[in-house]
Amino acid sequence: MSPAPCFPDLTHAQLRFPEISLALKRQNAQIITYPSAFTVPTGKAHWETLLRARAIETQAYVVAAAQVGQHNEKRMSYGHSMIVDPWGQVLAELTGEGDKAEIAIADIDLDFVKKVRREVPLLRRT
Repeated sequence: MSPAPCFPDLTHAQLRFPEISLALKRQNAQIITYPSAFTVPTGKAHWETLLRARAIETQAYVVAAAQVGQHNEKRMSYGHSMIVDPWGQVLAELTGEGDKAEIAIADIDLDFVKKVRREVPLLRRT
């Protein structure tokens, strides 16, 4: 029987700093989660780029649940929950629009994590 995958949970603030996710990769993290509440301006500018970067550099799946909508008269969250594979491909993305709950589903293939890590061995360089 295979060991359970390492599945750490980081915060949206930690998404901006690759050192934490790289340390988790060294501990064999295969799936990294980022529950988040990015504002609309920073979400539009950085959200997808940062998620894809963390997935590529850690060679792990990134699952990012994101709050969406108006919180009060001054704050609105961007939304766009996303699942990204270790190659940086977006497997699922929610619209980030409306006030109805949405669910994203994607196949997680831990053998693909092993394949990417074997074929592009970044651990020796990070």
